[in-house]
Amino acid sequence: MTRLIVHVEGQTEEEFVNQVLAPHLRPYAIWSRVTLLGNSRRHRGGITGWTSARNEIVRHLKQDRNCIVTTMVDFYGLPDEGGKAWPSRKEASERHASALERARIVENALLEDVREQMGGGFDGRRFIPYLMMHEFEAMLFSDCKKFSAAIGQPSLATSFQDIRNGFSTPEEINDTPDGAPSKRIEQLVGPRRYQKPLRGVQGVKAIGLTGIRAECPNFSCWLSRLENLSAN
Repeated sequence: MTRLIVHVEGQTEEEFVNQVLAPHLRPYAIWSRVTLLGNSRRHRGGITGWTSARNEIVRHLKQDRNCIVTTMVDFYGLPDEGGKAWPSRKEASERHASALERARIVENALLEDVREQMGGGFDGRRFIPYLMMHEFEAMLFSDCKKFSAAIGQPSLATSFQDIRNGFSTPEEINDTPDGAPSKRIEQLVGPRRYQKPLRGVQGVKAIGLTGIRAECPNFSCWLSRLENLSAN
C-alpha cells in the first residue's frame, strides 16, 4: 500500500482529506494521513512561511524513504514577500496567465527547492506540490445548486451561479481581498452562517469529486496523479 502524507494549512483542508480524499483513495491502495503545516492542533489556520513548510516536508521525506508527500494549500494566502515568501508566488501573481499556469509556476518552484534540499538521488516523484486556485472554496462553485442546498440556502443558487458565470472555471475566481471565493460566499451567506470547515466539506460532499473534477482542471490533474501513485 502506498503511504501518502498530505500537508495542509487549516482545518477545512484537514477535514476534506479525512472525510473525502482518504476514503476516495483507499480503493487505489493508497493510505493517507494529513498534517497541518506550521500549526498545532490547538492553533489552526494561516499558512506558515515556506522555509518552515519546506523543513516539515523534507523531514517527512527523509524519515520515511518510501512515502509520497503532497501539499494542499491556497494560492490566495501564500506569503509573497519577505522571509516567509513561497517560491515564485509573487512572480505568478504578476503574470497575466490562467490559474492553471500560475499554479504550475509555484508548484514547479516548490518541487525544485525540495529537490535541492533532498540532494542527489532524490526521486522527484515522491513530492507532489498542489496549490488550490485560489482557495478551497473555489471548488464549491462547481455546482452552485448543490452547494447552496447543502448549506441550507437554496435561494442563493442563482447568486452563486452569477459569480461562477463570470469566470471560465471556478479556479479562476480571483484572489483580491474582496473577490476571493470565501469572501464572496460570506458576502452572500454571512460570515457567522458560513462555518468554513463544516459547510465547506458539506458542500464538497454534496457536489461530489466527479462534479468538481469536471469544473476544476488543476484539482482534477492533482487527483489523477494521486490515484496513479499505486501504479508507479
